[in-house]
Amino acid sequence: MTPKRNPVGWFEIYVSDMARARAFYETVLGIQMQPMPNPDGMDGGFEMLMFPTNMENDAPGCGGTLCRMDGFTPGAGGTLIYFSCQDCGVPASRVAAAGGKVFKEKFSIAPYGFIAIIIDTEGNMIGLHSME
Repeated sequence: MTPKRNPVGWFEIYVSDMARARAFYETVLGIQMQPMPNPDGMDGGFEMLMFPTNMENDAPGCGGTLCRMDGFTPGAGGTLIYFSCQDCGVPASRVAAAGGKVFKEKFSIAPYGFIAIIIDTEGNMIGLHSME
């Protein structure tokens, strides 16, 4: 049986400075993030902004948020999340101006397209993936 969705159902990228992280992701990915209400019982020391997401059951990919939570420290070396792009070189070219760093410029992973690896303003390493 083929699953209707990809295996990842949700992701959270932890940040220290929500405003700085929001500006970085909105600039690099060319998106608008939306505030997300806190889950029940998570009032103090917790903040989330949601990436544009289609939560329909037949939509490919997954949704996720930037999270700021007391006790969680962002940084490289953990899980690597790849954002889908038309051409991953385009958002990678905006990283430095948005306050981040390019760890590895766009390169081929033939026959699976191309990737670039970047570091956000919070020290999180993320990937950009495209077929072009």
